[in-house]
Amino acid sequence: MTITKHLLIPLITAALLSAKSVLAADEIPKAATLARYESMMNRSPFAVATAVAPAPMAPNFAKDLYIANAARLPGEGVVTLTSTTDKNMKEYLSTKGPNEHGYSVSNIEWSDRVGETKVTIAKDGQFATLTFNQALLSQPLASNPVPQQVQPQPMPVPGQPGLPQ
Repeated sequence: MTITKHLLIPLITAALLSAKSVLAADEIPKAATLARYESMMNRSPFAVATAVAPAPMAPNFAKDLYIANAARLPGEGVVTLTSTTDKNMKEYLSTKGPNEHGYSVSNIEWSDRVGETKVTIAKDGQFATLTFNQALLSQPLASNPVPQQVQPQPMPVPGQPGLPQ
């Protein structure tokens, strides 16, 4: 038993010394900086999800425009645009380049059917595809009476029989 006692004392002493050195090696953790949590504060995973408001859209430059005329010429396509709100507004466009107001034709989808041609126009980096005004195409033609041809009457020759004198 004395051998066990002699071995037990150095083992206990070694265990106590190693435990003290382990405790001395452990330091108290330092507080984390606030920057570590900044991303969570900006976008908290526990916040109620809300819809993001859409960015305000620029007004549609072609909202009231429609094709009044479209024609194929040798080497180019020409288009006349009209507005549903401003009857005096007419824009004459060519596939050769922009007009004086900045409108340009980027594409024309020709169709053999009346009113089915589509024109893609551009202005200030915005694009819009226009068609003919279907409401105007479906209206009956105006019933203006066609003036009748009046047959000219021959001038009477004096002294002809059957004419009053």
